[in-house]
Amino acid sequence: MIGRGFSASVPASPVARLSAIVILFVFLASPATAHEGAGAVGGFASGFSHPLLGWDHIAAMVAVGLWGAFLGAPAIWVLPVVFPMVMALGGALGILGVPLPGVEIGIALSAIVLGLMVAFKVRPPIRVAAVVVGFFAIFHGHAHGTELPAAADAVAYAGGFVVATGLLHLSGITLGVLTKWRAGQVAIRALGAAIAVAGAAFLAGVA
Repeated sequence: MIGRGFSASVPASPVARLSAIVILFVFLASPATAHEGAGAVGGFASGFSHPLLGWDHIAAMVAVGLWGAFLGAPAIWVLPVVFPMVMALGGALGILGVPLPGVEIGIALSAIVLGLMVAFKVRPPIRVAAVVVGFFAIFHGHAHGTELPAAADAVAYAGGFVVATGLLHLSGITLGVLTKWRAGQVAIRALGAAIAVAGAAFLAGVA
């Protein structure tokens, strides 16, 4: 179902809690700049940096935040929670070596679909939106998990990429504040379209 406009209201309480949790993890992980790839500290650093090194991951995760912000409560906090939780499951499968076909295609499709959700202001029921986000999160998580450095701590590594993902979601939610203004709505929809186009370009390269 296509909505008539962006929701301008962004509930402060859930976003503030999510922001505080993510920021807390970042500060606790500050020593992770040393001993990259070794043990728990290096594992967290490797996991944290991994989603930030691929534009395909960044685009999809920002799109989740944008979509949640535009859908409003409760999607604004449900979607950014569902994605990292399911992504952690996909990461565990990747770390354990469980095969998942079409991972790169799934990642590309996530950018296309989520970008289009924003570009066309699609407003499905929250359960449908959560399923869509969770489905694509598995592919992102699996990709992160399969690239676990040999010397890294698996749990710390998974924690790192979950925290980085939360920050990317928050950036999308923050950009969603622009929907208060008509020009901002146009800009956010254009960004969604750009994410979809980028996903299509990535899909053409891996298909």
